[in-house]
Amino acid sequence: MNAARLVHELGVIIWIGGMFFANFALRPSLATLDPPQRLPLLMSVFTRFFSWAGAAIVAVVGSGIAMVVLLGGMSRVGTAVHVMIALGAVMIVIYGALVAGPYVRLRKALDRGNFPAAGQAVGRIRSWVAVNLALGLAIVAVAVLGHRG
Repeated sequence: MNAARLVHELGVIIWIGGMFFANFALRPSLATLDPPQRLPLLMSVFTRFFSWAGAAIVAVVGSGIAMVVLLGGMSRVGTAVHVMIALGAVMIVIYGALVAGPYVRLRKALDRGNFPAAGQAVGRIRSWVAVNLALGLAIVAVAVLGHRG
């Protein structure tokens, strides 16, 4: 159980920490760059971040399933776990939609040198990452406040 919990929490830290860094450290710092410099850099950052976030999602889901099984199944876990699973599922859907939608549009726009379209894609990514960050922080609050013992 401790190993599953460690993997779970590390996955959460990587995913949520990456989103926090992107919104509150990286984004404001890049405002000084012009689009021809900023947008390719963001493409590189998103490529790495989405890969790490994808691995974190696999870790969180796999370890979460393991913990639920070790605790005796869904009927044996509390409401907080059900809420975390529901919100986590929404986060995963948003992640998938980002990777399949705005991220692909960003790559294609940069390949064509279309900086306005690339900027629009970055704006969509930024907005949905902010939503996912809020959901992730809500899950952390549920996990901490809803923990028994």
